[in-house]
Amino acid sequence: MVREFKLPDVGEGLTEAEIVRWLVEVGETVSEDQPVAEVETDKAVVEVPALVNGTVKEILAEEGEMVPVGTVIITFDVEGEGEAIESEPEPEPQSEPDATESEPSEPASEPSAGGRTFAAPATRRLARELDVEIGTVAGSGPGGRVTEADVRAAADAGDDAASEPADEEPKSATRRLDDEASIGAEAAAVDGADEPPTEAASRDRTLAAPATRQLAAEEAIDLDSVPTDRTKDGEAFVTPAEIEAYADAQRRAQEADAEAVSAEPIVDSTVSGEDERIPYRGVRRTIGEQMERSKYTAPHVTHHDEADVTELVEMRSRLKERAEERGSSLSYMPFVIKAVVAALREYPILNAQLHEEAEEIVVRGEYNVGIAAATDAGLMVPVIDHADRKGLLEIADELNDLVSKARDRSISREEMQGGTFSITNFGAIGGEYATPIINYPETAILGLGAIKEKPRVVDGDVVPRTVLTLSLSIDHRVIDGAEAARFTNAVIEYLESPELLLLE
Repeated sequence: MVREFKLPDVGEGLTEAEIVRWLVEVGETVSEDQPVAEVETDKAVVEVPALVNGTVKEILAEEGEMVPVGTVIITFDVEGEGEAIESEPEPEPQSEPDATESEPSEPASEPSAGGRTFAAPATRRLARELDVEIGTVAGSGPGGRVTEADVRAAADAGDDAASEPADEEPKSATRRLDDEASIGAEAAAVDGADEPPTEAASRDRTLAAPATRQLAAEEAIDLDSVPTDRTKDGEAFVTPAEIEAYADAQRRAQEADAEAVSAEPIVDSTVSGEDERIPYRGVRRTIGEQMERSKYTAPHVTHHDEADVTELVEMRSRLKERAEERGSSLSYMPFVIKAVVAALREYPILNAQLHEEAEEIVVRGEYNVGIAAATDAGLMVPVIDHADRKGLLEIADELNDLVSKARDRSISREEMQGGTFSITNFGAIGGEYATPIINYPETAILGLGAIKEKPRVVDGDVVPRTVLTLSLSIDHRVIDGAEAARFTNAVIEYLESPELLLLE
């Protein structure tokens, strides 16, 4: 039996994922729960396991391809079972052949060796979306390979055969064509006999099949702008061929404009390099959407200050060797986390969230501190749960583990959820002040600048002191500026006198 495997929802609310890497090849034997692919969700890269023991029959999605949840991405041959595809409707009994049995079952095109039709995964997926049997499509590509254009042409031919009545029958009321003129225009658009129109139409409503709408979205074409003479139920009706023709015409027009510009004299002889286009999706897109939502939902105000952390630097230096003996790497961040938690106890409004629908400010009873970590995929925020119940070394070990998992993309969604307050350390790359964006729906985030030696006046003398700059962004709907300043002062007090943390 051929078993189809659909992309599962590997994360809460996931609608699509990117195939990062296939871990198996066609013909390879796999066992149940064996990872077959790595996919990138909106948070991390996760492995997708096989659900059966069998042999990889076909891989239907390419590496780098964005695939909607529920799409068949791979099929398996399961030994000892029939040839039917399990996810398809139950086949008709073999003992009762129908009237079409005498007809040849081979596809219209010459099949490849072994009876297999050559087609890319994206082409096969398009055939399923357009309800086209891939084996019946004549391939126009090299070696008889079926292309997307072949599939769309087959779909158009099927639509025309289904919608056009016989010559002696009257035209269907659901598809009004202007007789010979419209038919000629349609043929020209499909066959390319005439140059397709480049001037956009202007309509308020256009009918189209779901696959046609998807094609329009892929081509970044507005359906209401595509010229058409077709109508259905009194509304304009657009086909895939018309979208392709319009898109091609637009591209040719743009190329002509580009050629005209390139033909103009060049004043500056400097030759620039080629642009690099990076797909805006996956983790990067999720980060951008979260930042946008936060910035345009919560009115941000940033309070800046600085702390003399000379004593903290000395304490950390004394404790670092002892921590290493216990197998821990002690940075400044665990001290900051403990200072933040202590200050949140005094000013709990900064540990709150605004529930807009319920019109309530919810002051959280837990202290879950998120730490922004820079990764190759963008900024991720692992969360130290119940930071108020953990010691310095416990926080240090957990933080190092979470940041490491975030950077190698093995961190789970659960380990980046539930935060009540966040900290970002932009000083690690040399910055002093910034305006951090709140990790919505939290209401505050503390930014740490670089720890630097600066001159300070102590007891009337100018002396060198070690200084840490702080940037606290708040949601001004929930937190007043005075509360933000008092909270920052409390954090500064704990950082300047770190022995106070022993009382927490």
